[in-house]
Amino acid sequence: MTIRIENRMIPGTRMDKLEMGNVTGKAFLDKIFYIQRGIMLAQIRDISGIDGSTLQNWVKRGWTGNAINKKYSMDQLARILLINMMRDSIQFERIDYVLHYLNGQIDNKDDDIIAESLLYDYVCRIIDAASEEKVLDEEGLRTCITNMTHDYPELYPGARERLNAVLEIIVTAYNASLLMSHANARLDKTLQ
Repeated sequence: MTIRIENRMIPGTRMDKLEMGNVTGKAFLDKIFYIQRGIMLAQIRDISGIDGSTLQNWVKRGWTGNAINKKYSMDQLARILLINMMRDSIQFERIDYVLHYLNGQIDNKDDDIIAESLLYDYVCRIIDAASEEKVLDEEGLRTCITNMTHDYPELYPGARERLNAVLEIIVTAYNASLLMSHANARLDKTLQ
């Protein structure tokens, strides 16, 4: 069975793709950070739809980094959007594990396999490609991921395999969230 759910929003945000010039991933982040190097908590709230106390809780738990001079970087926003994409379908502790599995400690960039902004870009490109090609089965998704990451500059042997595994988890979790949202909306309509 194949179910295709269209989503007009930029993944992890409440921003409409068309209103943002039909961009996602790194192009979207570049638009947000075009004039400024960092963004405030209120801007992240507007972009993601996550309330401020939730974001502060994520910082306190070490799921995302602290703001510097009350501003968040592009990689911090990308990490927040990635967490937001998975939070409806995966427990937070498991999301934290997935992100640590890929990039180690949040406050140490030396152990990162990939910058979170580039990870977010891969995720968005895979979601877009899978949507265009109607790829939702396991084999098709893995092929799409492998094709997207063919040019990834592997920092050490096995890094690409680790990246691909995490990409599969994030994209699958995001699609699961969309399906759950669709099912809940359908249920709400039925109960009216």
